[in-house]
Amino acid sequence: MKRYLGKKKLLRIYVDNTDLYKGEPLWQKLIEKAKDSGLAGATVFKAVAGVGVHTQIHTSSIWSLAQKLPLIIEIIDDEDKIMQFLKNNDIMIGEGLVTLTDVEVLRYKKSSKEPQ
Repeated sequence: MKRYLGKKKLLRIYVDNTDLYKGEPLWQKLIEKAKDSGLAGATVFKAVAGVGVHTQIHTSSIWSLAQKLPLIIEIIDDEDKIMQFLKNNDIMIGEGLVTLTDVEVLRYKKSSKEPQ
């Protein structure tokens, strides 16, 4: 697991939970592609509220039947692997914000016990 330690890049992709790619949730397709690309991992966060590209506020509401909420997909790995991932999958992201920042991974450890 030492190959994952040190200076890496953090990719963040901001989309909505209602965004689709070929009829499937975009966030799901992106993390599947991250796995297929051999990236270290991907995490999807569901936000409570956000203002998107159209300057509309998206928030969870008990009165709304179809809630459009912001999602953030985070991927940490080497810059060249992330850039290749973006090049191969950019077409999937119709609308959204994509950022890339520096990050230092201090610990990336797998349990020695397998889940039962």
